[in-house]
Amino acid sequence: MGFDWNLFLESLGPIALWGLRGTIPLALASFALGMVLAVLVALMRISRNRVLSGIARAYVSAIRGTPLLVQLFVIFYGLPSVGVTLDPWPSAIIAFSLNVGGYAAEVVRAAILSVPKGQWEAGYTIGMSRTLTLRRLILPQAARVSVPPLSNTFISLVKDTSLASLILVSEAFKEAQNIAAFSQQFMVVYLAAALVYWVFCTVLSAGQNQLEKRLDRYVAH
Repeated sequence: MGFDWNLFLESLGPIALWGLRGTIPLALASFALGMVLAVLVALMRISRNRVLSGIARAYVSAIRGTPLLVQLFVIFYGLPSVGVTLDPWPSAIIAFSLNVGGYAAEVVRAAILSVPKGQWEAGYTIGMSRTLTLRRLILPQAARVSVPPLSNTFISLVKDTSLASLILVSEAFKEAQNIAAFSQQFMVVYLAAALVYWVFCTVLSAGQNQLEKRLDRYVAH
């Protein structure tokens, strides 16, 4: 049996549509929440409070030491055993957000620590508190440094959202599974899905490059 090009081309539209309706929104929501969590965890990690620092360290270790698929299953299939039942979408967003938070927290922490200590001293010299110095001087500089790795994290998240199909979330790969099950042409349909993901990630990578170039204009060379 030859390669069914008609099915391949016909599959691209529905898969891409569910990518725009499901995959991208899921990735955006999870990344936004994950970044809020990442900043909080990063600040806890560099805190002088040993309890807060220890909690943050344990969280990062747990997230980075366990597979994303296991985290997803614990939330969707595990929580009901303790009386907490969540729909597929909230479960996916929570799992992905926690995962992003764990990985991005280390990126944010490293970016904050990369800012010269003289910037802290400059803030203190003009009467700023530690919190105000962090907010007005340190975090803006750290944000620029962290853009490349965080952009890569988001692109990886777009691909990782395909795991949400395992808990019945309607997104690009779930649509591919439905088409493949109906047509029984698994290779053809999954290659179409791969092409859609590749296009999405290529576009996002191009956007990342443009953002980095714009930010680079404000850096003295």
